[in-house]
Amino acid sequence: MEQEVTLMKGNEAIAHAAVRYGVDGYFGYPITPQSEILETLEELMPWDTTGMVVLQAESEVAAINMVYGGAATGKACMTSSSSPGISLKQEGISYIAAGELPALIVNCMRGGPGLGTIQPSQADYFQATKGGGHGDYHLIVLAPASVQEMADFVGLGFDLAFKYRTPVMMLADGIVGQMMEKVVLPPFRPRLTDEEIAEQRPWAVTGRPATRRPNIMTTLELDPCLMEKHNLHLQETYDLIKANEVRYEEYYTDDCDYLIVAFGCVARICLKAVEEARAQGIKVGLLRPVTLWPFPAEAVGRLSSRVKGMLVAELNTGQMIEDVLLSLDERIPVHHFGRLGGIVMDPDEVLVALKEKFSL
Repeated sequence: MEQEVTLMKGNEAIAHAAVRYGVDGYFGYPITPQSEILETLEELMPWDTTGMVVLQAESEVAAINMVYGGAATGKACMTSSSSPGISLKQEGISYIAAGELPALIVNCMRGGPGLGTIQPSQADYFQATKGGGHGDYHLIVLAPASVQEMADFVGLGFDLAFKYRTPVMMLADGIVGQMMEKVVLPPFRPRLTDEEIAEQRPWAVTGRPATRRPNIMTTLELDPCLMEKHNLHLQETYDLIKANEVRYEEYYTDDCDYLIVAFGCVARICLKAVEEARAQGIKVGLLRPVTLWPFPAEAVGRLSSRVKGMLVAELNTGQMIEDVLLSLDERIPVHHFGRLGGIVMDPDEVLVALKEKFSL
C-alpha cells in the first residue's frame, strides 16, 4: 500500500502519532514551544473516534498526577511540556518511576534557567538523564532529530515503557517541535479493552471483583529493608535496559581522525559540518546518540581508541560531554562547543570550533 506523506510540525506529528498508537489519555498544559501538541489533539477530537481522553489540566503538577493515576490502571497515558513545566512534573515522574508504571513524557526544551526564553535549547540533558526528581531512578530518554522521529518515537516510547514498566521521556529541542518536514504517520493500532488490560497487564489497578485480591498502587515503604529491596529491583531493570536498548547512529566513522558527538537538531547541523570538513580534506565523523539514557558508552569508547580527539556539540554549557568523558577507553582530547540563550549554531561555526580546538 502506498504510504501517505504529510507536511507538518514536529509537535503536530506527536499528536497524530498518539491518536494512531491508541493512546488512552493525554493530560497536558500549554507552554511554548510545545503547545501545538495539545492544540492539535483538540482539533483531532479523538474522543469521538478512538475514545482517547484529551484533557487540559489546571497545572503541570495536576497533569503528571493524572498520568500517574491513568498509568496505574494499565492505560497508555502521556503528557507533554517544556523545560519549566517539566521541572514542575518532577515529583510525579519520580512517583511513576517508583511505581514501575509505563508512561510517555514529552519535553520540547527551551532555554533557561528560570522562565528563560521560548527559543530552543538542550539544557535539560541532566534533568532527563540523571533522574531529575528525587531518589535513585532512570528514565529511558529518546532524542528525536526529525519530525519523522517525533512521530516514530511515540510508538517506540510506549513500547519500551510497557516492556520495562518504566516512564520514557522524549527529549526534543524546541526547534524539532516547531520545524515542518515531511512525515509518514504510523498505522492505527486498536486500543486494548479493559478485559485485555486485565489479562495482559496483571499489575494494573483495574477494579477487579472482590473475589480476587485487588492490586494496590503505592510508592510508600516505611521498612528500610523492603525499600532497599525495591531499589535493587529497579536497578536490575535499568541494567537490563542498558544491555538491550542502546540506540545511536554513526556517520563517516570508518576512517575518521576526529569525531563529533551531538544529539537532536545539533546532530543534523554537525552532519553538514562533517561533510564540509571532508570536502576540505579533514576526516571527521559523527556519532549521534538516539538514546541519551542509556547512553551509547560502548560506541564512544570504541571510537575513542581510533581518533585523535572529540568535539561534543550541544545547545548548553556542557552536559552530555560528562557522559562522553566517562565513556572513553583512551584518554584523548575532548572539547565542548555550545551556544546558549536560544541561539542555534550553524555548520560553519561547528567547523571553525573543530579547527580551533584541535589546531587544524
